[in-house]
Amino acid sequence: MAHLTLRDVPGIRVGHWTDAECATGCTVVLPSDEGAVAGVEVRGSAPGTRETDLLRPTALVERVNAICLAGGSAFGLAAADGVMRRLAEREIGFATGIRPVPIVPSAILFDLGVGDPEAFPDADAGYAATLAAESNQGELEGRVGAGTGATVAKLGGLAGALPGGVGSAARRL
Repeated sequence: MAHLTLRDVPGIRVGHWTDAECATGCTVVLPSDEGAVAGVEVRGSAPGTRETDLLRPTALVERVNAICLAGGSAFGLAAADGVMRRLAEREIGFATGIRPVPIVPSAILFDLGVGDPEAFPDADAGYAATLAAESNQGELEGRVGAGTGATVAKLGGLAGALPGGVGSAARRL
């Protein structure tokens, strides 16, 4: 059985902005220009999210225009500003009758103790990751994008943590 990834799902594109030296980055998942229905499960003891409330079944907004994942703890939420900027340039977003408003739910992970704690994804990083997603080229998995500074196995603290990364899977039905 072949390993299928998000890029095997029709209309889904993925791009990353990676700062390997500072061990942080961001990842953008773009559906087709019409958007996609999405859902979320927020977990963790200190979750950092943006616009995830829009994913509730009772919300007015039915589709998202991108998903942004970023390192940098709460600072990384700024990466979504760049994703929104790029989508706004392309006039992609929720129709308000005034102008399209890009819907970009986002979440962050805490990677400040791994690399440079003064470096984190910003709006320019989100914009660059969106451009990378539009081309749908480059590395997809591993220590790239939001997974650059990701760690696992921290039960004993950061000193015993192991490198993590970004993974991707899809299944044909």
